[in-house]
Amino acid sequence: MKYKLADLLTIYNGCDHKHLGTGCIPVYGSGGIMRYVDSALSHGPSILLPRKGTIDNIQYVEGPFWSVDTAYYTKINTEIANPYYLYCYLCSLDLSGLVSGTGLPSMTFDSYYHVVVDLPQIDYQNKVANCLMNLDRKIALNRKINAELEQMAKELYDYWFVQFDFPNAEGKPYKSSHGKMVYNDQLKRKIPEGWSNARLIDIANITMGQSPEGSTYNGNGDGVLFYQGSTDFGERFPQVRQYTTSPTRFAKKGDILMSVRAPVGATNIANNDCCIGRGLCAMNSKIGSITHLYYIIKTFEQRFNHANASGTTFGSITKEELHQLPVIKPEQSIINQFESICQPIFDKQMTIGEENNRLVSLRDQLLPLLMNGQVKIK
Repeated sequence: MKYKLADLLTIYNGCDHKHLGTGCIPVYGSGGIMRYVDSALSHGPSILLPRKGTIDNIQYVEGPFWSVDTAYYTKINTEIANPYYLYCYLCSLDLSGLVSGTGLPSMTFDSYYHVVVDLPQIDYQNKVANCLMNLDRKIALNRKINAELEQMAKELYDYWFVQFDFPNAEGKPYKSSHGKMVYNDQLKRKIPEGWSNARLIDIANITMGQSPEGSTYNGNGDGVLFYQGSTDFGERFPQVRQYTTSPTRFAKKGDILMSVRAPVGATNIANNDCCIGRGLCAMNSKIGSITHLYYIIKTFEQRFNHANASGTTFGSITKEELHQLPVIKPEQSIINQFESICQPIFDKQMTIGEENNRLVSLRDQLLPLLMNGQVKIK
């Protein structure tokens, strides 16, 4: 049965949040979560509709939340519409034609209220919503697990290679136990005895990307998976968008992919063998620890971001500049110990990432089929 959106929900304006204290309640804008506060403007379930800015980013909230003035929040008539089903339905629509104004894209109450929605019976909506929500919850849980694994490995890296409190011969933290530190003239700082200064090329195999002819690109899976630049990056692993039938430069599964064009330094992990374009380089470790190399590259990302924020924009980095980036080279025995701990974490993250790719693909295939009735849930 067809309804106007005005029959299914009521829209409210978001409010300023600057007066709120820090807490655990998320504050949403049109681009996503902005901060966490100590008060709620409303409670879910609610569909957040962009008012201006990122107008295609419709969001769903189950618990208490705050919404700012760039995102409307809603209260839903649950007798007619399952909130999650309605959210999925709206996400499947192209609402760009409703944008008003000539400057920053914006949407009005009336623009949304006049949207026509075709809903099945509420019991069937509930079945579809339960199916899709279970998929989304599993995807979200996997992302949370991977984020926690990432934090575990990063904390160990910082402890060993930033604070220099790796285990000494007695198993005690090296620097805190007064392990010998030696001043290094090239690095202009003290480092553990037996460690040395080096260049990135001394510890990493580096492949600079090269883009194939544009006529060889396709989205139907012909040829080799192709990543052009950081626009293909996801949270940790790239998102599959296109392939090429004439691959040029390659990365292997497990390699670190780094953006070499603005923004310089952004990183992902290749979760498949692939071709890389001129916006990327691929790296793996010469000294036996991909995890150690990954966090070194992450420190470069922070350095480039800081430079960009201060007005010194890095539009690109050359092969020669990349090779010469200064690093500290630890003793090999420490690298081996670190990798024995972190490689299983890295492998687990890869497995979870692959599972999430399959789940996201399944959800994205099911969504339009369920919304237009091509697939039914019995």
